[in-house]
Amino acid sequence: MIELDVIGTPAPQGSKRHVGGGRMVESSKKVKPWRTAVTAAAEGHTFEPWPFVGVVAWFRLKRPKSHYRTGRYAHLLKPDAPRYPARYPDVDKLCRSTLDGLKAGQAFGDDAQVVKLYAHKIYAEQDEEPGALIRVYPVL
Repeated sequence: MIELDVIGTPAPQGSKRHVGGGRMVESSKKVKPWRTAVTAAAEGHTFEPWPFVGVVAWFRLKRPKSHYRTGRYAHLLKPDAPRYPARYPDVDKLCRSTLDGLKAGQAFGDDAQVVKLYAHKIYAEQDEEPGALIRVYPVL
């Protein structure tokens, strides 16, 4: 099993838009930096040529400022602050961009090899950077 801790803002790979001349570009400008961070993290490891791959990802998203109290208690969460980020970005689109980054980092030859995928969206703790903890493992 290989474990990667990618620091950065997890970005969804969503729709592409046509810009003319048969060219398509990503709708979100955040996708490329995220994929690059995932690729760089994966390139630092040696992966076995596993025929079947499993991936587990915990996406750490930054909490909005509105979740925190104000004044001298600004470091504390409000009592009604949600536990999980049940909002944009969608977890499936986060997986798409992350798997593409892993493939570019040679974690596997083709993302079709991923036969198990578990993904979680959580809020980063106050002293934690946004990003993702990713585990890549062989499925036997």
